[in-house]
Amino acid sequence: MAQSTKQLEARLARVEKELAALKSSLAVKRAEPWYRQIVGEFAGDEAYAEIVRLGRLIRRGKLKG
Repeated sequence: MAQSTKQLEARLARVEKELAALKSSLAVKRAEPWYRQIVGEFAGDEAYAEIVRLGRLIRRGKLKG
């Protein structure tokens, strides 16, 4: 029984350490807003350009959505 308690404590310590590492990495990623992180993702994408074009037509009332 003493061995299982030691194993459990060791596993818990490892999990706590990994959780702390994950939290710190997430904190770094949150420094910049998500919309700034994706800027340029669709540059040169023909399908996205078509989506934008159709959306513009819908907003102008020249196409039904």
